[in-house]
Amino acid sequence: MPALPSDLVQRLYRTPPDRFVAARDAAVAEARRAGDAAGARQIARLKRPTVAAWLVNLLALERPELVADLAQLADALRTAQRDLKGPKLRELSAQRRAVVAALVAEVRRIAARNPDAPSAGKLPLGEVEATLNAALADAEVAEQVRAGTLLRAAHYAGFGEVPRPQLRLVTGGAEEPPRAPDRAAERAAERAGDRRARDERAAERAARAERAKRRRALERELAAARTDQGRAEKDLDGAAAAERDGGTALEEIEAELAELERRRAAAEQELSRSKLARRAAERSLTAARRRTGEVEAAIEALDAEEEDVATGDGEAH
Repeated sequence: MPALPSDLVQRLYRTPPDRFVAARDAAVAEARRAGDAAGARQIARLKRPTVAAWLVNLLALERPELVADLAQLADALRTAQRDLKGPKLRELSAQRRAVVAALVAEVRRIAARNPDAPSAGKLPLGEVEATLNAALADAEVAEQVRAGTLLRAAHYAGFGEVPRPQLRLVTGGAEEPPRAPDRAAERAAERAGDRRARDERAAERAARAERAKRRRALERELAAARTDQGRAEKDLDGAAAAERDGGTALEEIEAELAELERRRAAAEQELSRSKLARRAAERSLTAARRRTGEVEAAIEALDAEEEDVATGDGEAH
């Protein structure tokens, strides 16, 4: 699988940790749009660095020549330790302290120029210094520092190939080491290393205990939150059921209203037809009455005429 473009990786690891995930997801989406499914999967596997690791990455990306000097010093320290060159170790150890201090100061300057970095009082410079010291003893850490892809601060635990100052006794300002090693000095150095290892293990145990304590507190808070969530879900279910019941009742009332409205419209139509029939009946009655009056008048006239005829006949006799 081809490696990711270095400029993309550097751009992501320059991004402040609180915006790293969003920037990475955007890069994944861009790779998918470009049809690069394998690259999208590689990008999605990139992890967010801690603040301390991000600061070390900025140092490596902005001042690679300084990190290269650190790598050269680490090689020299390992060579001097293997060869048990006491004076050289003493010289290189002093140089190590000076180089690490200079790199920490450079990280402080880089952070001061970066608006996304924490304020000066909140910079994790102790973790930065521990990481740089670890890079002098651990080739893997050194490679991550050099590449600018460190994910978290590193700490040297007192094991492995580490530059221990003054592994051999140096006396009288001699420029060359004595022929035989000083066992007492070696044992003292080893005891000092053991003490450092014990202290670091104790610190790690304390840190684990603190994390366990925080986890228990968070788990209690999570349990309380889940209880509240359960009650809220029950309340929501009850409210949703009441809403459904209200909706059903409203639909039934609206159906009844629709039926009443239909019946009302039919009654209005029937009333209208009845009014029309009544008016027609009234007109028929008026016409019948008029015709009755006319016939009655005609009969009266005929009766009068017959009466006149009868009267005339009587007088003639």
